[in-house]
Amino acid sequence: MKLGIWKNAHRRYEEGCPVMVIYGEMAAIATAICWSISVMLFRYLGTNFTPLTLNLWKGLLASSGLGIVLLFTNVTYFPQSSEIVWLLLSGAIGIGIGDTAFFSALNRMSESSTLLLTETLAPVLTALLAMLWLAEWLSVWQWLAMAIILFGVDLVIRSRKKGTQHFEVSFSGLNFAALAALCQAIGAVIGRDVLTHSAIDSISASLLRLLGGLITASLIILFSGKSFLPKQAGQLSTWKILAKATFFGTFLAMIFQTLSFTYAPAAIVQALFASSIIFTLLLSWFNGQQITRNAFVGSSIAVVGVFLMMLF
Repeated sequence: MKLGIWKNAHRRYEEGCPVMVIYGEMAAIATAICWSISVMLFRYLGTNFTPLTLNLWKGLLASSGLGIVLLFTNVTYFPQSSEIVWLLLSGAIGIGIGDTAFFSALNRMSESSTLLLTETLAPVLTALLAMLWLAEWLSVWQWLAMAIILFGVDLVIRSRKKGTQHFEVSFSGLNFAALAALCQAIGAVIGRDVLTHSAIDSISASLLRLLGGLITASLIILFSGKSFLPKQAGQLSTWKILAKATFFGTFLAMIFQTLSFTYAPAAIVQALFASSIIFTLLLSWFNGQQITRNAFVGSSIAVVGVFLMMLF
């Protein structure tokens, strides 16, 4: 498969398949919902797992689950070696390096600052790279919808920490946050390119991308001399919570993510991913937490942006 710039990777979109594009956008929203559910579970694991070991074990569990599913799936297409390499590279950059850079930014800045930078930069960088690599051009309405979504998400992020935590920013933290956003964008565009030029199924593609991230995380842990095990590896409850979080946040999310990149433009998908914080806010509200007025306004604005994205 030849990969390069100015290719018509969104041919299905231009040839009049709006239903499939909407299917991809719905898969992106489903990905955001899965991420919002897993966030509440992953918070309980922060005391036992370092960011790298958490990234490693959730990738290992999800890869094992996808492998088992693949054994019972009637796969009729076997990917070419070039497709395998590019999907592994997509996962290595987007999941392995990208997630590690994101966790590194979290260690140097506040959660709000990190989310604000990555969630804003990733969709924009994805749009620019998609234009250069895939020739995917967004309409004026799609750019407007993306701006509305990101504006609403930024309002929610700012409101969550208002009065309790300042937006702490460090130079190294900014670099890691920017690197995380860039890696997300590169991984998304590479994955989108392969998926639109191949008949590979979503399970196989998800497994290959996860393996790429898993190999990268393993190498980082190995060369840094850190432990592969959590601090309290003998606690069964820890592994049960990890299994639940992995099922929603990695296993299901990776399948939906792959489907979204298959049918919808990369920039639109990345913008819809940012709406995960809105669903996190809703889950917090259902659990009895109070929602500020700015958070409600921001989430409402983001929802309007999502509807505009689906409409145009």
